[in-house]
Amino acid sequence: MPEAMASDRPIRLFAAGSLRDALTEVADAFTARSGHRIAARYGPSGLLRDEIEAGAKADVFASANTSHPQALADAGRSGPVSIFARNRLCALVRPGLDVTPATLLGRLLDPAIRLGTSTPQADPSGDYAFAVFARAEAVQPGARAALEAKALQLTGNAGSAAPPAGRNLYGWHVAQRRADIFLTYRTNALAAIRDYPGQQIVSLPDALAVGADYGLAVMDGAPPEAYSFAAFVLSGEGQRILAAHGFAAPHRSKETSHDEDQRAQSAQGQDR
Repeated sequence: MPEAMASDRPIRLFAAGSLRDALTEVADAFTARSGHRIAARYGPSGLLRDEIEAGAKADVFASANTSHPQALADAGRSGPVSIFARNRLCALVRPGLDVTPATLLGRLLDPAIRLGTSTPQADPSGDYAFAVFARAEAVQPGARAALEAKALQLTGNAGSAAPPAGRNLYGWHVAQRRADIFLTYRTNALAAIRDYPGQQIVSLPDALAVGADYGLAVMDGAPPEAYSFAAFVLSGEGQRILAAHGFAAPHRSKETSHDEDQRAQSAQGQDR
């Protein structure tokens, strides 16, 4: 039986939108075990940080990078930041478009190809996409400026178009032909092809590959159960749930991460 609730107030979780499915399941498991409820707000990490800095009440902040929670920690608004999961960028590609890791950069630079990203600064996914553009400069001079100029920032800001309820945001943009290729997290892409099976996941080549460290912090003044929830996210059970949704453990080696990613994508039948 769950232990008695210490408070009627739920734990207030602010978390990156890419964590919605995984942390919903983690929260359900935590509630079943402890009796403590979670009230979650999901959105772009940068916008959530802005809300907290403006006075929004959060107990736990789970960001798609470490810099947003670290800024709150540096300001004395939270405890230390823990890396609790890793993600990586990939290309979500519309059906019928022939793209492989080897040809991806050329496709991204093709003027006829609509390239989708999230919004830098507001959403770490956009920052990571622009980091891919920076890496592309070393492969092909001039690529960075060309990619930054053509990138369509379709998600991650207050004015972004929203899909019908229950539909994957990134797959919907590709299905609506707003983007032929969308640079997004691997976890988002795996969810997209469950909604839109004809879409493809294409891994970034090593020269363009960008990984994402996710940071977790408990806010100053949070109740004890918020620390319990953070510990549960970092526990074996919490990590198993995150892994089932495509997230990598914080300290996996590059080789292990790559091998497991390949197996997971092959299982989806979509890896190119």
